[in-house]
Parts: sequence; C-alpha cells; structure tokens
Amino acid sequence: MTMVGTTPPPRLPVRNKAAGSRSGGVSPMLTRLAAERATGVLVRECGTLYLTEGRVVHAESPLAPGLDVILTAHGTLDARAWQDAVDRADQRHDADRLLLDGGRLAPGALELCHLSALYDAAYFALAPSRTPGHFHYGTTHWLGSVHPVPVAAVEHETLRRRSLLHRIWPDPASDSAPLERVDTAAAPAVAPRQSAVLGRVDGIRTAADIARELGRPAFHTLVAVRRLAAAGLVAPRTPPTPAGAASADRAGTGIAAPDGLRTAAPDIALLKRVRDALEAL
Repeated sequence: MTMVGTTPPPRLPVRNKAAGSRSGGVSPMLTRLAAERATGVLVRECGTLYLTEGRVVHAESPLAPGLDVILTAHGTLDARAWQDAVDRADQRHDADRLLLDGGRLAPGALELCHLSALYDAAYFALAPSRTPGHFHYGTTHWLGSVHPVPVAAVEHETLRRRSLLHRIWPDPASDSAPLERVDTAAAPAVAPRQSAVLGRVDGIRTAADIARELGRPAFHTLVAVRRLAAAGLVAPRTPPTPAGAASADRAGTGIAAPDGLRTAAPDIALLKRVRDALEAL
C-alpha cells in the first residue's frame, strides 16, 4: 500500500501587536506632524507635546511632575530663581536663557532635567486615549527650546517604558488609583527607592501624588509601585461596598449565605503572582 504524503497546512498568522505599534507609531498624528516639520502644540487627553519644526521641545502632563519640581525639589535650582525666570519670560520665550544667566543653573543640569521631564510627561501624554488629539499651529512654549528631541526617539522611549512596566507587573490598575498597603505575613525587603514610595502609601495618594512629594519623575515612581505590587505589598484601593449591597447581590442570585458565615475576598495579587509563575514554567 502506497502512502501518499500530505503537506501540513500553514500555520494561521498571528498579529504581533508590539510590532504593529512600532511600525504604526504611537500617534499617527504626531508622526505626520514630524514629517511636515510642524510647529505648535499637540493636545491629548493626558498631556501636551510642544513641537518646533517637527521636533518635541517640551511636554507636560497632569500625571507627571513638571520641570519646576524636578529642578527645585532637591536643590538643583532655587525655587525663587525659577519663579523669577517665569515672571520675566517675554514674548520671545527665552526663559531658558534667564535660568542660565548669572550662573543660576549649569547648562548640563538644565538639559538633563529638561529631558527627564520631557520623556516623563510624554509617556503619559502618548498613552492610549478615548478622545482624539488636537494640534494648534504656531503655539510655542514660554520656556524655549532647551534640547529638541526627534519624534521617533520619543515614541521609541514610550514603547520601551510600556514594555518595562508590563514585564514588572502586567496589571496597570496601580498606576492611577489611590494606593493602599497590603498586610502580608512575611513582607520581603525592599530597595531604598521603593521604601520611600511605600512610606507614602496611605490609601489616598496615587503614584502621581507620591512622585510630586518625592520630586521624582512619575515613571520612576511607577516602576517602584509596580515592583511593590508584584511583591504583594501595595494594591489599588478598593472602594468601600455600600451597606446591604452584598446581601442584595446574594438575593439577586438566589443564593443565601449561612448565618454567621463571612467569606473573605481572595488575595488577587497573590493569585496573579501564582498564575504568572505557572505560565513561566
């Protein structure tokens, strides 16, 4: 009997979401503006990007500390010197020169702090949004152009940061919600930078609040928060359940809980860590 060989069917294609994001860019509008060398401000749901001739010169987001916080929190620049530069900035938007005049701030310090604040705010400004962005041509930032950054570099860094946070802890709920501590029987040791963040977790502060208090970039704080979440030390605060809601839920399902029996909510963080460990085997 002759066996006829058969060629196995080809595997079904699987779309690589990461590759798609890189090829399409984080923001098609931003990519187009870079190509046309536009000058103006791109306003998005979680922040704004200022462009000069198609390059990003400044970024702001309510979720990230501004350049003023980064400069003044640890004594790099006196707060009065910053405010003086802001007050004296004229229509030429040369506040960057005012900060450097008289030796108030070294050029290298301004550039490093500016880039840190720019990439930090851009990460949030370029987050997926529910509303379309709007570009206002000709609008410039009063600070001036400290160190223009290519749009491709900003997008690449944004994608890198997203990937890093996902590898540390894939649940983004702790990024924006008020944080609370989780009681653990044996709390693992934490690094000093994480300890400073953990010390400010009180059920009210968010990661952005903690970043401003510490005078750190918000993304660095998110890294610490995700590591603490992965260790089971912090979690997003759960809103309190209204009185009678649990009984109403049970009544709706027709299942009555025995008198005196109280069921504890599962440790979601622990279950996620167990799941991730099993998937890694």
